[in-house]
Amino acid sequence: MDLHELKEKKVGELVKEDIKTAHVFKKYGIDFCCGGGVSIEHACKKQNVSIEDLVNDLLKIDNNLPQSQDYDHWPLDVLSDHIITTHHSYVEESIPLVLAYAHKVAQVHGEHHPPVIEILRLFTEVARELSSHMLKEEMVLFPYIKHLMAAKQSDNFPRPPHFGTVENPIHMMEMEHESAGTLLKEIATYSNNYTPPDWACNTFKALYAKLDEFEQDLHLHIHLENNILFPKAIQLEKELSHI
Repeated sequence: MDLHELKEKKVGELVKEDIKTAHVFKKYGIDFCCGGGVSIEHACKKQNVSIEDLVNDLLKIDNNLPQSQDYDHWPLDVLSDHIITTHHSYVEESIPLVLAYAHKVAQVHGEHHPPVIEILRLFTEVARELSSHMLKEEMVLFPYIKHLMAAKQSDNFPRPPHFGTVENPIHMMEMEHESAGTLLKEIATYSNNYTPPDWACNTFKALYAKLDEFEQDLHLHIHLENNILFPKAIQLEKELSHI
């Protein structure tokens, strides 16, 4: 793929085709999950980065993607289970630890370093939103996607869900992804992109390191849903409606 073709390619589409490109977009501060629906050229202009440098980095990537990361070809029921066992589990395990760090750092350093108070407030909101969000996916949306897969395998028409079509809960999930992503961007700003001050104690450093890790995991988590699972579920439901 040459420079012109890559310029016109949508960020989310490229990451869907090769998950390793996510690391390049992360390097340049480009959102590949919630904001992945724009062209690479547009994303570079928005972030004021050199498209030539970014494309050169993309072209250096080894395109031999291992099967274990070829998410675009996974069955939807397998992908939804992977999201739960890998990303939902990570979020559930990480939230108490981050909150414990954030409370301690805000208590000890908040008076002379106010940004950590805002970080505690923002992450508390992230934790509340994601906990509710993941429960809705696990109890409502993902089971229906599995039902669609079972209907496809048996050549049966799927039973109508109480929410109308799969697009309705997906639209809600995408809005909630956007909200969580916005909160984490604010945290990144308050933390100077997770760079602790020179005088920071070990708990302070641990908080910022964990927040950085949390954001990176969430980017991949949202990418798998917004750019792969959700569009394919919508398409599958439409295909089954003609059986």
